[in-house]
This record gives sequence, C-alpha cells and structure tokens, in this order.
Amino acid sequence: MSGTLRLVPGAPPPPGSPGRTAPAARSRRRPSWADDPLDTLAEELAEVCAAAVHPDEIAAHLESEGLTGEQIQRRYGRRDTFEAAAELFARVPRAFPEPPPAPDPWRGDPGTALLRGLVFTLPGLGYALAAPFLTGPPDRLGLPAGTGALAASALAAWAWNQALAHRAYAALAAGGRAAAGRVLRTGAPAGVPIALAAALAAAAPLPAPGAALLFAAGQAVYLAAATVLLVLGRERLLLLALLPLALGAAALPLLPPEAVPAAVQAVVRAALPAVAVCAAVAAAARETVRAVREGTGAGGAAAAGAADGTLPARRASVPYGLFGLGCGVLTALAALGGTLWHGAGAAPAGPVVVALSLSMGAAEWLLYRCRSLALAALARSSTAAGLRWRAAGALGLCLAGYLAALAALVLATAALWPGGPPADPARLPAVLALGAVLWTGLLLQAFGAARTPAAVTAAAAAFCAAAPLWLHPGPPGPDTVLAAVCATAALVLLATAAALLGRITTHR
Repeated sequence: MSGTLRLVPGAPPPPGSPGRTAPAARSRRRPSWADDPLDTLAEELAEVCAAAVHPDEIAAHLESEGLTGEQIQRRYGRRDTFEAAAELFARVPRAFPEPPPAPDPWRGDPGTALLRGLVFTLPGLGYALAAPFLTGPPDRLGLPAGTGALAASALAAWAWNQALAHRAYAALAAGGRAAAGRVLRTGAPAGVPIALAAALAAAAPLPAPGAALLFAAGQAVYLAAATVLLVLGRERLLLLALLPLALGAAALPLLPPEAVPAAVQAVVRAALPAVAVCAAVAAAARETVRAVREGTGAGGAAAAGAADGTLPARRASVPYGLFGLGCGVLTALAALGGTLWHGAGAAPAGPVVVALSLSMGAAEWLLYRCRSLALAALARSSTAAGLRWRAAGALGLCLAGYLAALAALVLATAALWPGGPPADPARLPAVLALGAVLWTGLLLQAFGAARTPAAVTAAAAAFCAAAPLWLHPGPPGPDTVLAAVCATAALVLLATAAALLGRITTHR
C-alpha cells in the first residue's frame, strides 16, 4: 500500500514514481519584450565593431578588456567570446573611419616669409644711399659708372652663396646646426675674394670709380654674412642689422637740403651701409661660433663625423650655384636691358628689382604651400592619374598666386618710384615670365631636381645676354626678348615640375 496510485486514468505518474523520468533541462528563452544586454555592448564598442574586418578582431578586443567565457555567459547569455563577437560583427554595419589627419610637415609661416622678403629687399637701400659716390661718365655699354663692377661682384657672390647654402642645408639636415656651422665657417669667407676678383675683372674693360670697387667689396661681405644668418634661421638678427640703413634711407629725403651740410650727408650716406655690413658680419660670426660649439661634446663630435661622411659631393652643389647665376643674369637684364639695347639714354628699371626682391617672401611661402597641397593630393588620390591631376592643379594654383602677387608688386613699385619712367606695356609680361622661371626653378630645387632648372636658366640667361649683339638694331626690344625667352623656359620647367609632382615616389 506504500506504492503510488493513479487517481485519474491516463494521467502521468507523480514525480518520483517508478517509470517517470525527469524532463531534460531547457534554457529559458528570453521574452521578446526583454532587452538584450548585447545591444548595450554593441553601442559601447560601435567604433571597434564598425572598423573590424573579421569577428576575431572583436573577440580579441573583448578578451583584451578582460571578459572571460564565464562572464560572457553570465552577462550576455552567449556560449563564449567568439559567439558574442560574431553577433556583434553581424549587428554593427561596416564603417571604416578615416585616419586622423597627419601633421603637415610643409606648413609655412606667413610671418617668416614676410620677414625674409623684407631682408631680401632692404639691402637695396644701400645702393640708393651710395648713388652720389658712383659718379662718372657712362662706360662703353652705356651703363652708369661702376655698374659693371657692382653687377659682376653681385653675380659672383650670388652664385657662390647659392651653392654654399645648398651644402649648408644638407649639413644641417645630416648633422644639425654644428655641421652647418662648420660648412658656413669655411665657405662664407671664401666667397668674398671670388666676388671681389669678379669686380676687378669687370673694371678692366669697364672702368669703375674707387668708390664702386669699395662698395662691391662691402656687397660681397654682406652677402656672405646674410647667407650665414638665413641658413641658420636668424632672419630677425639680419633685420636688426639692416634697421639703421632703412631708417636712415627713409629720413634723409625728408630733411631739407639746407638743414644738413653736404659733408654731413656724405658721411651719413657712407656710414649707414658700412654699419649694416659690420652688424651683419658680427651677427653672422656670433651665430657661427654658437652653432659650431653645439657639436664640441663627445656625442657632438661623433655626430659631426657621421654628418661629414654623409654630405653629398661638392659637385652636387654646382647646379644650385649655376641656377643662382642664371637668375642673377636674367634679373640684371630685366633692370638694365633697356640701357644695353638703347644706350645711356634709357632709364634703369629699378622697380623691377625691388618687386622681384619683395616677392621672394611670397614665393617661399607658396613653395611650402605647393608641397603641402601635393602631399594632400597624394593622400586623397587612389590612382596614379588622380594624383597627376591633383598635383598639377596644386602647382597651377600656387604659381598663379605667386604671379598675381608679383604683378601687384610691380605695379605698386612702379607707381611709387620717385621720378620713375612711364609704365611699359611689354615690361609686365617680361617680369611675370621671369618670375615664373624663378619660382618653378626653386620648386624643382626643393625636390632635389637641380640640374634641369640650372641648365634651362643658364641657357635662357646666355640667350638674353647675347640677344643685343645679333638682334640689335631690330624691332624686338629687350622686354619682348626677355618675355619670349623666359616664357619658353618657364613652360619647360613647368612641364618638368608637373611630371615630378605626379610621381608617388617624389613625396616620400
């Protein structure tokens, strides 16, 4: 009587009775109205899940966060980490985020560019102050007395210092300021006798007064000191050295002639350029010594030896000097071409030189801008053709910006030049074509392609310099010849620059 009884026919036996087995354990299904905790996890890891290309990436992230299999089962009701990762991968749509923008290594500083444009221009005030000392009959070419010696000295110093600056910048990149200081310590003084020898050689067929030769020597010394300060990034010191010259040149014309004796004016006119040269030399010597001392320690000596071993051969700097010489000749012809063609009656185009000097600040900033835009074009391009089009657009935009700035400066200096000649319609295109040659050549040099601009610029300078010999007398004037030759040279350099910027390897 202790056995169980079936009270209802066909009813299942009570629990625990013979013949009845316990039902299999079943997982409880979550009601449809209940929240899934995995949704919260999907929101928290939305960026990780969207950027994943495989569920295993999400599983690795979950494990890195310290979630174990037991925790996944208890918190989210999934068998293990991989099941949870697979569901997260399926729930969150793919959205690969763009990488954060990298810092722009070619971001230019407009203030520095403006400062460099000023220090390129202010030395021209020394010529205005020294003009009364450069007196005498015109030479055989019709140029004012001493112009040949001054031009030869400036061209030789310009070419030498362009090559020196290239080698010093290479040393700066390889071994820092100490290596650059050693290059400048020996190279800058070596260029002075070369420039002076060029002035003496030009004074033999084109006699020059003693004041012109003295001024040419001071010009060579100043250019050497300015190169040192510009390479070492001390533009402000150079501006301070030129400040007395600028103030004096601005104040003298404002004084009535009878207020200052002629002897005092002569002393002031001679002293101001001399003070500027001495101040620049003192600043350059001080900065050179400071730069060299940075590498006097044990570590600095080792770095110096390594830097000296990695410097390029000296012949690698020759194209940079040749480009500087060609640009100098073209600039001189833009200023003095009228005299060479028409004789002593033609007025020198001083505003052209001033405008070109002032524009160098804008040119330098736009060079940085062009490299920055070309790098951005590389980041946005997915095909080689797309890179070529975008790089060409950046090149055209920056060149157009420089030519617009140069045109504004040419018109402004011509309007403000006291007693200047009337505007020549052919002069502006000639100056703009010359500016295009200068800017595209500097751009190619910035990318290390120095041979093409050196060859093209030297050929253009030689052609323009020889033009008066075989085209005069004739209908084309100096500005027409300069515009045609420089436009042709600019097109060659522009095509070379566009091809260079369109290569992926250029932007490494």
